[in-house]
Order: sequence, then C-alpha cells, then structure tokens
Amino acid sequence: MWSPSIFSFLGYMAEGGFFKTNFTDGKMAMKLCPCGYYGDPEKECRCTPQMIVRYRSKISGPLMDRIDIHIAVPAVKYREISSDAPAESSDSIRRRVIVARERQLARLRPHRLFCNAQLSQKLIKKYCTRAPDAEALLESAFRRLSLSARAYTRILKVARTIADLEDSETIRPVHISEAIQYRMLDRVIQ
Repeated sequence: MWSPSIFSFLGYMAEGGFFKTNFTDGKMAMKLCPCGYYGDPEKECRCTPQMIVRYRSKISGPLMDRIDIHIAVPAVKYREISSDAPAESSDSIRRRVIVARERQLARLRPHRLFCNAQLSQKLIKKYCTRAPDAEALLESAFRRLSLSARAYTRILKVARTIADLEDSETIRPVHISEAIQYRMLDRVIQ
C-alpha cells in the first residue's frame, strides 16, 4: 500500500486542479493536456507538444506506471445517446464480469489472492501464457513505446483479465492490443 505521504502529495495535486481523484475506489482522472482538448474529435487542442509534455511531467513516470489503466473518455455525441442501435445490456455485461471474477478467484484462491491485479512476477509467468503472435505484439509495443518494466507487467495483468472476460486460457493478440490501448499515457506525444 502507498505511504501517507503519497496520498498527501496526490491530494495537493488534486487541490491544484491537476486531476480529480477518489481514493476510496482507486480512481483518478486528469485532463490529457492543459486546455483539455487533446485528442478531442470536435474541439481543437491549443497546446503545443512541449506544453503537453511539461503538463504530463508533473506526475512522475513511476507513479503513472502504478496506474493499471489509462483511458480517454471522450464526450458522448447526441446521435450516440439518442440512437436506437442495439447495444449489449448492462445485465449481460454484469454476467460476463461475474463469470470472469469467479474464474480469477478459482485460479488465485490457492495463492490467497482474488484478482489479476495482485499477480506477482512468478504468477504472471504461470498464468499469463501468451500465444506466440501475442508475445511478438507485446515485444514490438515494448520497444516502440519505450515501456517500463512496470508498464509491461500492468499490460499483462490487464490482458489476462480481458482474456478471462472472453473465457480464454491463452492471452491472444487481441487481448494484448486492447490492454496496450489502456496505457494511452505511455505513448509519445507527436
């Protein structure tokens, strides 16, 4: 667990408006750039690459490495909200999550763990078996994105969870690819 000084620092950063956090459920949110429009399909970002790098450097790499999932949550468009197109129901998603959690519990119970996020290096080697093409994809991403060792293990843990949601014992390229997408702040600013 993190020391109280880390929580104090995060509270200080949150008070300064750099990001929003909720320590009770482990969520943290921040804008991707000072103006808040980096990557927005509707509004143009006014920030230079240097401004974005300086802004993001306020949170250290080691702290970012400890955050499992980095995702952008774009504004929802009206046509998406008002669409009659069928979507997977919340109940269906909930059932898939429950089955995946039960699978994780059964796998990890002998180790006194309850979720993939708790996997040690030894258990990652045991339970995060990858198809050869998934391994090649992960190696390529590791080199191209200059990922840290922590980011590598986070990707594997998230990919294991995605595979569990699809009832797959082996981590496939699609699982690695999705997990890499959840590490968006590891990408280099162009």
